[in-house]
Amino acid sequence: MKFTVIPVTSFEQNCTLMWCEQTLRAAVVDPGGDLERIRSVVEEHGLVLEKILLTHGHIDHASGAEELARSAGLPIEGPHIGDKFWVDDLAAQCAMFGFPPPAEGFEPGRWLAQGDQVQVGGEVLEVRHCPGHTPGHVIYYHAGERVAVVGDVLFKGSIGRTDLPGGDHAALLASIRAQLWTLGDEVEFIPGHGPLSTIGHERATNPFLT
Repeated sequence: MKFTVIPVTSFEQNCTLMWCEQTLRAAVVDPGGDLERIRSVVEEHGLVLEKILLTHGHIDHASGAEELARSAGLPIEGPHIGDKFWVDDLAAQCAMFGFPPPAEGFEPGRWLAQGDQVQVGGEVLEVRHCPGHTPGHVIYYHAGERVAVVGDVLFKGSIGRTDLPGGDHAALLASIRAQLWTLGDEVEFIPGHGPLSTIGHERATNPFLT
């Protein structure tokens, strides 16, 4: 499986495009905006988008999902239903931060839970529920490539903020230790913002976790 990061929106959010090398079927994780940029990268790699995946319901990660799904006829999967209130509130979030509002609003075709699997072409991603930044935050892990897409749970040198509605600092720390540390130190992760890192590096050096 291949992964590439596409920075989008004024929040400089890491939208991740992932695809199966055998089928060239792809999924886009957290299309928060700048959809033409995303479509251009899909076309550049000769891919066929088959679904949209969301890690959580914050505006910079989810505000472009409805338009992309509607324009390309794509299903939306994730996050966990604990983030339904964030997804339902996207229009208000867009108005607050000057993002283009979703035309109709949306509800994912599939809410995800701990232990679920997501298929992309011939590849399978493991879903892990990681509440704390938001109640319904999930991550996507590909065991073959040893790569995790972790949204705003963990960053290089930092962790997700917990001061927004539904945030819980203790829950976030517990999620990191139970769901990320157990992946293994060699696992590389793609955060929702900023540079990539590895689980081992953050376990050893992250000042919020050591």
